[in-house]
Amino acid sequence: MTDRGETVHPGKQKIPKKIYGGISEVCVAFYHQPAAALMTEFITASSIYPSKLTGKTVTSPVAESTSHVSPWLSPILYFLGRYLVLPCFFRRIHVIGQENIPRTGPVILAPTHRSRWDSLVLPYATGRFITGRDMRFMVTSSECNGIQGWFVSQMGGFAVNQKHPAIATLRHAVNLMLQKEMLVIYPEGGIFQDGNVHPLKQGVARIALSAEHNHPDLGIKVIPITINYSQPCPTWGADVMIQIGEPIQVSDYNSGHLKLDAKRLTADITHQLQQLNSKSSIMFRQFSVTEFPNSRLQTEKP
Repeated sequence: MTDRGETVHPGKQKIPKKIYGGISEVCVAFYHQPAAALMTEFITASSIYPSKLTGKTVTSPVAESTSHVSPWLSPILYFLGRYLVLPCFFRRIHVIGQENIPRTGPVILAPTHRSRWDSLVLPYATGRFITGRDMRFMVTSSECNGIQGWFVSQMGGFAVNQKHPAIATLRHAVNLMLQKEMLVIYPEGGIFQDGNVHPLKQGVARIALSAEHNHPDLGIKVIPITINYSQPCPTWGADVMIQIGEPIQVSDYNSGHLKLDAKRLTADITHQLQQLNSKSSIMFRQFSVTEFPNSRLQTEKP
């Protein structure tokens, strides 16, 4: 692998089923959060406005996070995912647009959701080995029980109670923006394997606008991302294509009318996702599995 290029060619070798199965199940569990839209739906339904999410005044200090990234466990899991689990499962991973991921500042990644593998593939393409940044995933409260919950919290994930979402959880998402972290929300709200971009929830837009409204110079960016596989339900040897869109500057949508601004921002995120998804579909039709483009994964250093 070189410092520049656009695709990686993971090896085809298999590892023992027991070892591979255990590692892959654990790693996928760390990142998987199929119901992130439960939080975003709650934001839309309850009409929460920026001052209620970030505090009574815009001058109040940023609240302490209720989640953190383990300085020792996170590097180990990122390493296992990048150099063991993914290379042994997928044939090729093709990434386009890594230059669009900001190395600093508050960012919300808004990827399509096609498989449980998405939450391992996404850090592979945009995580600490590429940008030097950890990713803060939303997860459902049911995934934060027992040992799995401990691992999720150590990797920087945080939970939302799908039956009784707490204002504190929504505030924490906004606080991550104020702390200039990289937050991940699947805006479709579930896994869809038909290859189409489904209607987006407005939670991504509302969280971003809530933080930007009270801190106009924050500079939040939303990055649309599409993830597609050569098979609807990827199996061993499948190919992956990740298209990373251009950053959307949230401040351009901050007119002070939250509902209208959220609709406009969500519409533009949808438009970019549809365009990126169309490009991926065309490339998969043009190239068979054996003729997949021979290029390398870009690994530009931050």
